Amino acid sequence: QVQLEESGGGLVQAGDSLRLSCVASGFTFSTYSMAWFRQAPGKERVFVATITWSGGRTYYDDSVKGRFTISRDNAKNMVYLQMNSLEPQDTAVYYCATPSCPTCQRYEYYGQGTQVTVSS
Repeated sequence: QVQLEESGGGLVQAGDSLRLSCVASGFTFSTYSMAWFRQAPGKERVFVATITWSGGRTYYDDSVKGRFTISRDNAKNMVYLQMNSLEPQDTAVYYCATPSCPTCQRYEYYGQGTQVTVSS
């Protein structure tokens, strides 16, 4: 079955950087797009970034554009989120996600998440 496991979260100060990692298993990782979502306290889970199966294209929410970079290593079944210039409003649980099929648009599977807390 599909399994996604995030790591790399923590408590940092505003302006710091963090790199989140997600290891995937249970599906042909190299053929699926991958994404990161986040959920702040008391708010809905929202899209952060996505990357195509080859890594050739990436898309970002405007709130993180220019600060966050999504990447992947298909040989290791890993997807990453490099987060620079972190702001207190980036505080959230971060989830990696994948759709249920290579051509599907909706992200169906999520990991358990990793907490990122940014202090001012």
